[in-house]
Amino acid sequence: MPRALLSVSNKAGLAGFARGLRRLGFELYSTGGTLRVLEESAVDARSISDLTGFPEILDGRVKTLHPAVHAGLLARRDNAEHMRTLEQHGLQTIELVCVSLYPFEETAGRPGSAFDEVLEQIDIGGPTLLRAAAKNHESVVVVVRPERYTEILQALSEGGVSLALRRRLAAEAYAHTAAYDSQIAAWLRQQEGDGLFPAEISFPGYLAQPLRYGENPHQKGAFYRSAREGGGLGGLRQLQGADLSFNNLQDAAAALGLAQEFEKPAVAIIKHTNPCGLAVGEDLAEAYQKAFECDTQSAYGGVVALNRPLDAATAELMGPIFLEVVAAPAVLPEAAEILSAKTRLRLLEVPGAGRGFLDLDIRSVPGGLLVQTWDRAGFDRDSYSVATSAEPTPEQWEELRIAWLTAKHVKSNAIVLVAGGAAVGVGAGQMSRVDAVRLAVERAGDRAGGTVLASDAFFPFPDGVEAAIKAGVTAIIQPGGSMRDQEVIAVADAVGVPMVMTGMRHFKH
Repeated sequence: MPRALLSVSNKAGLAGFARGLRRLGFELYSTGGTLRVLEESAVDARSISDLTGFPEILDGRVKTLHPAVHAGLLARRDNAEHMRTLEQHGLQTIELVCVSLYPFEETAGRPGSAFDEVLEQIDIGGPTLLRAAAKNHESVVVVVRPERYTEILQALSEGGVSLALRRRLAAEAYAHTAAYDSQIAAWLRQQEGDGLFPAEISFPGYLAQPLRYGENPHQKGAFYRSAREGGGLGGLRQLQGADLSFNNLQDAAAALGLAQEFEKPAVAIIKHTNPCGLAVGEDLAEAYQKAFECDTQSAYGGVVALNRPLDAATAELMGPIFLEVVAAPAVLPEAAEILSAKTRLRLLEVPGAGRGFLDLDIRSVPGGLLVQTWDRAGFDRDSYSVATSAEPTPEQWEELRIAWLTAKHVKSNAIVLVAGGAAVGVGAGQMSRVDAVRLAVERAGDRAGGTVLASDAFFPFPDGVEAAIKAGVTAIIQPGGSMRDQEVIAVADAVGVPMVMTGMRHFKH
């Protein structure tokens, strides 16, 4: 008679799966809470102690860590010596293992969880079972996801689980334990507040959904959450529209990151991860209209993010233009009704920041990964210095704040012109800073006069500042640090344009 060992923290579908195994002739062994659920469901199952001849001890910390279990899993059926050893010691083979691990991540992420409480949710026996079964997958079927139950029962009823499926299940088991251990390692590092870049690091990921394609239609793409429950884009809820693509999510991330920089109602419009519109207002409708007017041409087919629940007035303003994505922390029912007519529009609710245990910016390069902390530096006026004789007015300080926070989200070299609480010209991704200024001025057109300017890094020559002043820029904020800072400052000082030095750059590549 084949034997199965069931030990799951996620009880969804358990009783049905166990009944199916019993109908196929399996003898079932189980542990603690899993056994109780099976007994309550009138499924014939035996305690793991009946298999090991040893009770569960240490408050359940030791129950499956026993030779009777692991010999039964690891013995090679095609190895006569292995099989003689089992017989010699009165041990039996185990043909199927179904395990879901203790809810470590859920416990660690719950507000108020004590350190010792979280520590007790680090599963030891479960990963050991999975790794052993996966190693011997030619003889042992290993199951970690309830979604597999029906497929496995069908395969067993049709003559057995194929080697190809066994290998897929084994790979799934190892990925599952790797992600689990990654969360534990990240949480432990977080407790100490250091060790950010250890000698070895791994990254958990949970498949949220396959995507229409990657950056281009000939590339495949998928979206993985960094946390099982998923905050930020990991917790998005799509209310309508076509399937999401790789670029949709990249642009949505860029738009949300910019909109969330501001306390007042704010709207960001993104095209190819660069802002083509940003504004704050007294309400979302005002902010949206000003953001849209920054670059009405580029806004077509853009991605919009808001830092407040989307309301009807703002949704009405979105009606006349084609937009790819609109993302907001919530969508009011009347706004959803208005936008339902735009069937191609992907409407997303993205409720929270969701930083999780592994709060790092990770990018892949051929042969490796680049890892850095996120650029979350805000606007710290007290740490900045005014390099010119002229000081910014209170109104200019507010505009400089908006420009500086926006420039942080623009691809380098980056220049942003702001007036009236809105970006009116953006120069992004240029190879020289003076070209970025010229592009921002060109985008702003007649609106350039009276603006303030933010530069994500220093001006290496005075030409960029000269071009800005010629266009009518009235105040400038930049990091400083160039060998020619004094020449750059002198150009602004000569015409009474205040220049603020932040001492911090915001390159974005």
